[in-house]
Amino acid sequence: MSQEPLKVIFLWHMHQPDYRDTESGSSMMPWVRLHGTKDYLDMVTILDEFPNVRQNFNLVPSLLDQLQGYVDGNLTDKNLELTIKKADSLTVDEKVFILDYFFHAHWDNMVRPFPRYWELLKIRGFHPAPGSLNEIQRYFSNQDFLDLQIWYNLIWIDPVFHEQYDFLPNLIRRGRNFNETDKVELLNIQQKILGRIIPAYRERQERGQIELSTTPYYHPILPLLYDTNLAEISQPYDPLPNLRFSHPEDVSAQIDRAVKQHEYYFGSRPRGMWPSEGSVCQEIIPFFERAGIKWIASDEGILANSIDREIERNQDEVVKDPASWYRAYHVSEGSGTGVEVIFRDHLLSDLIGFVYSRWNEQQAADDFIDRLHKIKTAMGNRVAESAVAVILDGENAWEHYPADGTLFLKELYARLNDNPEYEAVTVSDYLDRRQEPAPKIKKIYPGSWINRNFKIWIGHQEDNLAWDYLGQARRELVLFEQQHKEQIKTDNELMDNINNAWEHIYIAEGSDWCWWYGDDHSSENDADFDKLFRQHLMTVYRCLKQEIPEHLNHSIIQSEKTLHPDREITSFINPEINGNMSNYYEWRGAVFFDGTQLGGAMHRSEYPVKELYYGFNLENFFFRIDIERKFLTEDDYHINLNIVNGRTKKISCEIRPANNSEKLILICKNLISKQSSQIEEGAKGKSQIRFAINSILEIAFPFDKLTLKPGDDLNFSITIKYQGHEVQRLPISGYLHLNVPGQDFEDRMWYI
Repeated sequence: MSQEPLKVIFLWHMHQPDYRDTESGSSMMPWVRLHGTKDYLDMVTILDEFPNVRQNFNLVPSLLDQLQGYVDGNLTDKNLELTIKKADSLTVDEKVFILDYFFHAHWDNMVRPFPRYWELLKIRGFHPAPGSLNEIQRYFSNQDFLDLQIWYNLIWIDPVFHEQYDFLPNLIRRGRNFNETDKVELLNIQQKILGRIIPAYRERQERGQIELSTTPYYHPILPLLYDTNLAEISQPYDPLPNLRFSHPEDVSAQIDRAVKQHEYYFGSRPRGMWPSEGSVCQEIIPFFERAGIKWIASDEGILANSIDREIERNQDEVVKDPASWYRAYHVSEGSGTGVEVIFRDHLLSDLIGFVYSRWNEQQAADDFIDRLHKIKTAMGNRVAESAVAVILDGENAWEHYPADGTLFLKELYARLNDNPEYEAVTVSDYLDRRQEPAPKIKKIYPGSWINRNFKIWIGHQEDNLAWDYLGQARRELVLFEQQHKEQIKTDNELMDNINNAWEHIYIAEGSDWCWWYGDDHSSENDADFDKLFRQHLMTVYRCLKQEIPEHLNHSIIQSEKTLHPDREITSFINPEINGNMSNYYEWRGAVFFDGTQLGGAMHRSEYPVKELYYGFNLENFFFRIDIERKFLTEDDYHINLNIVNGRTKKISCEIRPANNSEKLILICKNLISKQSSQIEEGAKGKSQIRFAINSILEIAFPFDKLTLKPGDDLNFSITIKYQGHEVQRLPISGYLHLNVPGQDFEDRMWYI
């Protein structure tokens, strides 16, 4: 093994959508402020303890603008306003809002550890029925609301600041019966932390411990701004918007403005850029080059497609031929000098983002270092020209970790700080110290870090509609400019309106809106994001003093979506329907759906059902949910299964206790023929609907009972009701999807 240290590049991407409401001027959601006190400052100041660990931080300009808005006092949000308001003067509607929103946090790590906060959550209820908060608020005293106002803001301050501000641990020790003076002091500390963020990054860059990079201003998917038809390369079967969007000039504007704003905040121009979601294509390379960008980054999957060679890992999950994958490549267009591109290790990045949060921090750090050791061993004498890049979200992962990730990061950084086998470096460190020229990529593949395509942002009906609306608004703005060219030169008010309209076009080009449109992701704030996107486009028409198109008054979100799983069913299954896990392999070929994940940026963990599995064989559709029998027999929960074919409801099934009995029954209603049937638990016969529940619920539906044949769509959802009120739906909206298999299903899966 080489004596040269293996270089490791950590790049933490800091980004939140632009939440600023065009009508009120305030932020529609509080996440910039709350992540500001929980993630942005401590992520960089923790490095003071580890001087040999150099790192990279990517800061999106629109995030910096919002942070500065809070610091300057120019930006607020409703959650902050209702925190500031005295508890004894809150209206009923405001109390309902607080009960709805002031428990939005990771319950296991951020609520349960604090007895008073957990007590307030239990009083409110883990899953209050829709519309019930108006009644529930009557059970909360003014003191309860004051304590809740403080706890909500207190738990979003990272624990590392408890050593710097004694007032914070004192509040935690007291736990309850806070007063308004406490709240004022807490918000003062919150404001101080926010004010330290940007200067802290600038200071550590100036002393050389970190490198700062940027992202196009409003976080757009640049290849799609250049030309939405580029999506055809990686998504040949997906429909595209009716109105082709192709505006290279907007690519230039988003990049150039980002570089300029970065220089404003940090005193120097960035050398590097993380294109939003690692999205790249050959056509945008000259725009980086002209802006003075020397390096960009994407995902290993993009490299694989670019060099037409699939990445392989051995039984230890180590990349085969690592020297070819862990290095920078050069990409240029025409006669340009081009840029260097580094590619993230997808596995290592995901381990930090999604896996290690469930591990002991020492075991997690040891595992990461062990993986680096195996990579270095496999490199042989090629270590000097290589660097392993780990690139991921620098904010949302940590609430899933104990102590907000501090324990894990300190364990990991300590191992890197003191071990001569590894060196944590900035991207520019690595590029400047290489001896060999970077190998060239003839043409970089168009795609993002997610599945090597742009499917998150284009191809679904909702996404395509958003692109059409954006394109129409932009076209109207360009036509208006052309028609009023001379007037604009002399009319300052009109010029300001035009500039304002362009600002809202650029904001609407951001990736965050289409992140929530379509089947890919959902959250409790889908409607808010939809409203914000349409507001930006409405503002364009207002600036032009034109009538707002009627379509912008209506939500883009469809009432029903069909969700396709990330991992398809891989083989037939034949579980024994007995309500217990007979063996591990029973459900091995099925699809797993995480009932605690909304498919978004935030997470809630307290749900009656946390795991759902579904699969099939030639005769039956099977599904399983991990819920115990007592929920139905003792706790008054009912389970509803809705099966849909072609988005026409066919069957609605309810599992509930039989009258005056601990026995369970399944009542199925055909909503087309109006027929219904009742099945008792433990019914026999492969041609019959069967179900059983003990430690888990298992159901088998024969396809012929559903009047489905091979190739047909089967869409379904599951609703959990408590005392008649819906408390959980899987998925949160729309339906899960599968295709009824034919005789050749397993042969095709084996071939693929």
